[in-house]
Amino acid sequence: MPLNSPGCWGVTNLRLAFPKKKEMFFRDLTFHYKRGEKVLLLGPSGCGKSTLLQVLSGLVPNSIELPMKADELVLPENWGFIFQDPDTQFCMPYADEEIAFVLENQRISREKMPDLIRHYLKMVGLEPDRPHRLISRMSGGMKQRLAIASVLALEPDVLFLDEPTALLDPQGTEQLWQTVRRIGADRTLLIVEHKISHVLDLIDRVVLFDPRGQIIADGAKDEILQTHVKELDEYGIWHPGVWQGLIREGPGHREAASENDVLLELDNFSVTRQHKIRFSLSHLTVYQGEWVAVIGKNGAGKSTMIEGIMGLLRHQGKVRWHLDHTRDDVAFVFQNPEYQFVTDRVDDELGLSLVLKKLDSREIDTRVNEALDQFSLADQRLQHPFQLSVGQKRRLSVASALINHPKAVILDEPTFGQDARNTFALLQLFQRLKQGGTTVIMVTHEMEIVRYFATRVLKIKEGHLAADSRRTAEESREGEEDGGFLDKHGQAVFQDQSFI
Repeated sequence: MPLNSPGCWGVTNLRLAFPKKKEMFFRDLTFHYKRGEKVLLLGPSGCGKSTLLQVLSGLVPNSIELPMKADELVLPENWGFIFQDPDTQFCMPYADEEIAFVLENQRISREKMPDLIRHYLKMVGLEPDRPHRLISRMSGGMKQRLAIASVLALEPDVLFLDEPTALLDPQGTEQLWQTVRRIGADRTLLIVEHKISHVLDLIDRVVLFDPRGQIIADGAKDEILQTHVKELDEYGIWHPGVWQGLIREGPGHREAASENDVLLELDNFSVTRQHKIRFSLSHLTVYQGEWVAVIGKNGAGKSTMIEGIMGLLRHQGKVRWHLDHTRDDVAFVFQNPEYQFVTDRVDDELGLSLVLKKLDSREIDTRVNEALDQFSLADQRLQHPFQLSVGQKRRLSVASALINHPKAVILDEPTFGQDARNTFALLQLFQRLKQGGTTVIMVTHEMEIVRYFATRVLKIKEGHLAADSRRTAEESREGEEDGGFLDKHGQAVFQDQSFI
């Protein structure tokens, strides 16, 4: 359908470049869509899906300045954009004020606002009778639904959704897509999402990209997913059955860690955030060589716990590391990778900690080049870290943490925003580290990681350690399908997602 037809939008012969990149990223890319379509953009991390959404909405170049040209660019008049991180969308401290801000910009009278605010909150499944609540105290899933509510106040014809569940637990993910199903029936949807199993019943068209941002397939979802399995596997794109393929081909967990070598002890430990104790436990011992998965719902206190252990939040009680040099031997990876970046080039970011340790320049160059290759960042070495895709930012944050060869690494959601290929590469890397004696402590919502890789699970619930379960050595060797985690009474505690 040509772009001059009513109810048709898109771009023709798009050419776009990123700063410090010699080559154009999109080369004469054409993508059109029409009113009422539900389109899923699929492709490996870094292929430009999010950037294309920003072009199609007009965020690029109107708000995000990037050099681009196109023969035609037709934008919808009424649209809304849902980002991966809802905190980037909020302007006000309270939920009702956030929606009121949108209504004010539409010149809605103050008298009509209370009813409209409750209407939009109810549409997304938030409590309409409690509109005046602090956004900062809402869970990730609630924040994302509030972001949708504020966008709905614009009454958009088109919704752009850029991996809106990247930071959500399984329950929050399902709730969000239920919300989208309710409010998206009579709207046009353009979706970028790695967890495609949640959206297959929602979309009717799939557009498949290769790693360089070229469209290699565009059609009905069943046709694309059935006839392009080879490309989906090659590009590391999530699809039904991909985890089973990984486990058949590669590593599961190995021996459970010995309890002879203590790495970390916590006693009467509590963590304070916003002047209140948000996490506490009486005692915890972590051993060298363990792979500890920290699980629980959004807002349970997982990040608070590990940030307290690292001294990033105020804590009380004993935190004792059995290491010679804690600062050098323990690495930390934030949930938001941008919190870690302090330089303006990818290679400088990787080499910074080595420079501070005053290593030989040749050793620094060798390690940086190895990391660039290992984490698929060689083509981005001259880019600013903030210009990377979400998946690339995550890989850079992990690479920067591991380049010092730490004895323990604590990671907050290291696989979010990653395609299947890079997720598996990270997991195999962590597996090798564990086999070499490095302790891996990982906050995750991915139950497959818990099932196939972790040797121990800490379940966090409402700011407390609700369960601490270890996999026996025999079960680790066998790779039990039910996860093999036992509580202190010897009872199985993990079946699929029931452990959450």
